[in-house]
Amino acid sequence: MTSPQGAEGLAGFPLARRRMMMSSLISGFTLAVSHAQAQAIHTGSEGLEAGEIQIPVADGHIPGYFARPQGPGPFPTVLVNEEIFGVHEYIKDVCRRLAKAGYLAVAPEIYARIADLSKLTDIQKILREVIAKAPDSLALSDMDAALVWAEANHGDPARLAVTGFCRGGRNTWLYAAHNPRLKAAVAWYGPVSGPVSPIQPQTPTDLAGELHCPLLGLYGGQDTSIPFAAVQDAVARGQAAGRIVELFVFPAAPHGFHADYRPSYRRAEAEQGWQQMLTWFRTNGAG
Repeated sequence: MTSPQGAEGLAGFPLARRRMMMSSLISGFTLAVSHAQAQAIHTGSEGLEAGEIQIPVADGHIPGYFARPQGPGPFPTVLVNEEIFGVHEYIKDVCRRLAKAGYLAVAPEIYARIADLSKLTDIQKILREVIAKAPDSLALSDMDAALVWAEANHGDPARLAVTGFCRGGRNTWLYAAHNPRLKAAVAWYGPVSGPVSPIQPQTPTDLAGELHCPLLGLYGGQDTSIPFAAVQDAVARGQAAGRIVELFVFPAAPHGFHADYRPSYRRAEAEQGWQQMLTWFRTNGAG
């Protein structure tokens, strides 16, 4: 693998050590998801440029992962939003899968300032001590920075999309209401309601009427963690405001049905949802 263009010279980029806890990504899976399955999908990097990167942000840099086809591009670009477990092997593999489909995919580790997620074992502790302390404004800024990096590294700024899983699905909704340059968004079982705080002041439902691009929501009918009525409400609010928002529900699927490294994985629904995502991107100008 050759070094990604634009990564050179970052070794000297100032790192605010008091605020940055991670300088590289998780190898394997986090301790919090120790029930990873042996059949987790692995996508090779043949024909790709892929690897860890450092993304310049306002207060230093954050780690991330990218994958793209070999060649000069420019390639349509997909921002990949992680779950609560960090940019581990599953998220990296998602990036490589997107690269195999012709995209430059980039996944920023937006929780790097707060904790090294690979060292945490308790999901409730992650939610309480990491996720709840991550300002939405900073997460959105980090996502902007990831796309700036992508544009400088063979990404096409005219063909931008965003996707994400679980908490990353929520952040996909928020980012679709933040970046007017996006062409398409696909949120996989992202929460759309819940408590707000001074640093997380609005839910996806609050912002559904402000979406800048068509959004597709992929949800499981057996998801006990996300009220289906809340998702319907968010979709209805977006549609009432004239936004293109579509909801597709897999009746037998639980939460996390795309996460092939966990028992929640449902192969048929995951594969169908993946094809729906790619079609959504292409149909809306991000392919």
